[in-house]
Amino acid sequence: MQPITTPASASPLVAYGYARLSREEATANLSASIGNQMQYLRDYCASSQIVLLDIFVDDGYSGSNFDRPGFKKLIAALESGKANMVITKDLSRLGRDMRESSYYAEEYFPEHGIVYLGLGDNFSSANSNPFAPLQFAVNEVMLRQTSQKIKMVLNNKKANGQYCCAAPYGYKKNHETSRLLPDELSAPVVRRIFEMAASGCSTREICRTLNREGIFPPLKFKAQYRASFSSKGLQRVSDEWQNTTVVRILRNEVYLGHTLLNKTVKPSLKSKKKLAQKRSQWTVTRDTHPPLISLALFEKAQRNLGYHRKFMEEQPRVRKSIFSGLIRCGVCGGTMCSCGTTYKGEREKYWYLSCGYSRSGKGCGQSRIRYHDLCELIRRDLNAVIDASEEDFDRLVQDAVKTAAADLADDPSEGLEQSEKRLKEIDSTIRKLYTDFAAGRVSDRTLAALVPDLEKEAEGLRATVSTIHRQHIPEQPIRERYSLFFETARSFRHIETLTRETAEAFIERIEVFPRQGGKTAKTDAPISQKVVIRYKFIGALPLPQESAQAPVE
Repeated sequence: MQPITTPASASPLVAYGYARLSREEATANLSASIGNQMQYLRDYCASSQIVLLDIFVDDGYSGSNFDRPGFKKLIAALESGKANMVITKDLSRLGRDMRESSYYAEEYFPEHGIVYLGLGDNFSSANSNPFAPLQFAVNEVMLRQTSQKIKMVLNNKKANGQYCCAAPYGYKKNHETSRLLPDELSAPVVRRIFEMAASGCSTREICRTLNREGIFPPLKFKAQYRASFSSKGLQRVSDEWQNTTVVRILRNEVYLGHTLLNKTVKPSLKSKKKLAQKRSQWTVTRDTHPPLISLALFEKAQRNLGYHRKFMEEQPRVRKSIFSGLIRCGVCGGTMCSCGTTYKGEREKYWYLSCGYSRSGKGCGQSRIRYHDLCELIRRDLNAVIDASEEDFDRLVQDAVKTAAADLADDPSEGLEQSEKRLKEIDSTIRKLYTDFAAGRVSDRTLAALVPDLEKEAEGLRATVSTIHRQHIPEQPIRERYSLFFETARSFRHIETLTRETAEAFIERIEVFPRQGGKTAKTDAPISQKVVIRYKFIGALPLPQESAQAPVE
């Protein structure tokens, strides 16, 4: 083992090691196991008189991206300044993405005074590496070849009716044959859900019944009985059944004994997005496992699914809010629902949006706002945006940059967490758009108008996440997001009446908080109410967002 030449330095060589192995490589029983890699690094450091402080490990993580816990810990440890070197067994252990691997090896580490060594490839960031681009390219080619081989194996399994995903709720998986078998604990719950839906029960009523009887919802059932979850994964586990969960079960034809795969697809090897495919592109293999329900029961449940909602929508006296799906309680995050009464013949005047959880007793029920007050508040804000000048635009961009920098200075992890959360929201939104498009609920025009903008926003957020790691806030991504927002705004004229179409074009989420002041406060303070309007691309604008309203006697 020949040491790689490093620049002469008065300070001792102190290194962190890094080892990585993907699931595919582990399955292939390659010699580059985690244990072998770690021993290789220890032997090299001992023979080269390098102090090895620690070895960070990512076992079971692909080299296609750098979103790995061990690598993130390595970067965080380097900030302490204790080490001046990073060592891997070879360049492929650092990563197989050509662009990002080159960035860390040839830019990030040298710029931070860190020497990077890829031992097997005789690579040192302290030396001239004329063949480095070729080495990075070869590693990416290997990644693509591995991905292609895995895809071929999966396609062959799918063609034979084998289930290549985690078993759905109600089933367990025979790992020898990759076939589904009824689960003795959850299969009866699935049958009961279909029977209740077929008998005319609404999804809300089904949820209430299951929650009242203490039956675990699918994710908690899996965490409790079938799989081990990380602490982060356990945070997503809910004790309550949700309408969307019940609907998803009732729509799933897997319970008829059919295997349906390829419902989603990644647009590229490096992308994390999963886009919904049209039903004609699904891989459907019939009668691959025992059904849990009959076809007659499934079809009857489908006929009754959504009947109560459609019935209510057809009633002329039902208040239909344009903010459905956009508005939340600022205290508990619960859905805000229409409510109100008719007093002295005035129906519109007493139309409120109230925290919907108050009726079920599971939330605060504190937030409430008059419907037309909210419409006027948003209409006023949007008109201010539509009428904004170029100077106003520049000022808003600079304010946004300063705010982002201040937030980062206070808590960099919070800014990073918010950006990553927003990225996940965008991924979810794009998936839903494609799902709605496949179901015929979204037109080609709407899909073509919304998806490119969301993808542009995601690109800006990825740039922001990368920049937060470098402790610097760039102006360009923020300016691009504001440009997208203002381009949408300028396609509208002065808004006289707020509509659902306008609200969807601009608004990501509205948060309504309880009102302050008035009689309940026992002071002469005027009634005020905090309303946070988070617009698409840019979040909350620094515009006046307070709504005054009088209590209803």
